[in-house]
Amino acid sequence: MSPNPHPELVSEGYGPSRRPRWVELATSADHKEIGQILVCGALGFLFIALVELVLMRIQLLVPENTFLSPVAFNRMLSLYGATAIFFFALPLVLGLFYYVAPLQIGARGTALPRLGQIGVALWVAGATILYAGFLFTPSEAGVNPLAPLSELAFLSNNGVDAWAASTGLAILGFVFLAIDLLTTLRAMRAPGMAWRRVPLFAWAATVSSWLMLAIGPVLLAALTMLMIDRNYDGIFFADGSGGAPLLWQHLSWIFYTGAYMLILIFAFGAIAEIVATFSRKPLFNQPVTMASLAAIAVLGTLAWMQNMLTAPIGVGWMYFAMLMSLALIVPLGLVIFNLIATLVGGTLRMRAPVLFAIGAISSISIGLGAELEQSMVGAAWQLKNTTDATAATHFALIGGAVFGGFAALHYWFPKMTGRTMGESLARISFWTIAVGLALGFVPLFFAGAEQGQVVDAYKYFAGSGVTAYNAIASIGVLILFVGILLTIVNAILSRENGPEAGHDPWGGDTLEWFALSPPEPHNFDVLPDVRSARPLRDIRDAIGHRTRRAERSARESQPVA
Repeated sequence: MSPNPHPELVSEGYGPSRRPRWVELATSADHKEIGQILVCGALGFLFIALVELVLMRIQLLVPENTFLSPVAFNRMLSLYGATAIFFFALPLVLGLFYYVAPLQIGARGTALPRLGQIGVALWVAGATILYAGFLFTPSEAGVNPLAPLSELAFLSNNGVDAWAASTGLAILGFVFLAIDLLTTLRAMRAPGMAWRRVPLFAWAATVSSWLMLAIGPVLLAALTMLMIDRNYDGIFFADGSGGAPLLWQHLSWIFYTGAYMLILIFAFGAIAEIVATFSRKPLFNQPVTMASLAAIAVLGTLAWMQNMLTAPIGVGWMYFAMLMSLALIVPLGLVIFNLIATLVGGTLRMRAPVLFAIGAISSISIGLGAELEQSMVGAAWQLKNTTDATAATHFALIGGAVFGGFAALHYWFPKMTGRTMGESLARISFWTIAVGLALGFVPLFFAGAEQGQVVDAYKYFAGSGVTAYNAIASIGVLILFVGILLTIVNAILSRENGPEAGHDPWGGDTLEWFALSPPEPHNFDVLPDVRSARPLRDIRDAIGHRTRRAERSARESQPVA
């Protein structure tokens, strides 16, 4: 009788052929697939946003240009603002959080996977509605459609309705993703992973998720009130009818300021992982850095009225906003100091992720320094609503979302695909972006501070003293476009043809490098007990100790000649 009485089944396949890849992605609730959808979609919308920015800068290349009409310029500006924030920066941030953070805490998935699936579907629906506006009339209300100027009496077409519907769906999707991510980080950490041992990127994901849960409903409420005002004779923002015109500014700036902080928190979390790995030393003063990220989320959002210092608000509120901005210097300074201290004294390997991380620290520092200047009440009256404010915001957000996002993309690309991105093309891209950023936005500091050039205006006049500044800025934005395009092309080419990386190409110390590259659907076969903030280093040390002990035992067991 056979020692194995059970029948042996042999199959050459798993039945019907696999569904097309796009169908699998559209129906998957795996956090890694959803993260990839968000990251890839964000890079696509980054390209679209850059095209819109280049078109606007071509219009401002020479005085009194007629390349774009005033209406076309306003439509392009409205699309650019929504695309850059809601369909590039935030989805890139949340996509990388959603992919990496569950791996870092040793989870085999997310706690509420269908909620994440609904979230990404809402984001896709929002993007579809925004660009379906070309079938009728895109919004002409600008980056932030200030009420009551965005109400039906001033903009009678349905472009603002499409803008509000698209951004509202995207924000609702982000809130769902944040709920799923926060629940996962709270309830599914590996054994022994106390909060003090959580990797800094996963901690940044936790802080960012709480922040999104706080600011997302605020803008959803504002959008709902705007839609009621426009379509159902509401008076939420109607001046003279019992409404409050400034209410939209308060609600919208709470969201935009919180989103600004969320992007910076993401960048600092990613940079912390990168500099610790490539300098071969633990992050300098990790507990202080963790507390500082939480403080940035709170203090930064409370400074929302820093954007309203030229609005008719009370003097006391102006100084409250200025005080919150000044208080923000402490946690921001501590984070940047700890990142630089981690770089100093280590055996630094200058690879593409480190290069982009250093670029992010530099760009964010310049942007935040300029923002600090504008948070002073006296200076704000001179600089707000000028191109100086545009330059400051772009330096900080390009530092966080582009430099910081590309640093994270280069760092975790091997985990997502099993391949590394091309190093030479990455370096060319970095320096091109750095030159483009400097040429594209430093002249706007001077145009705003010296000549008071108004922000978001579709033309300027000869003899106003800003012609050279705008010409240089337009050339710089074109260079910036080329540099960012090189990274997108690098990612596309490296997806199939990049050098094979293995499971742990950088020698990281966090648990995502313990999984296969790309990870299996269940992430991990075995979860280790976490005993420190560097669990993979502990595993390597244990394996090395066991190997040395086995070799010593083998030598001792050999007969003496």
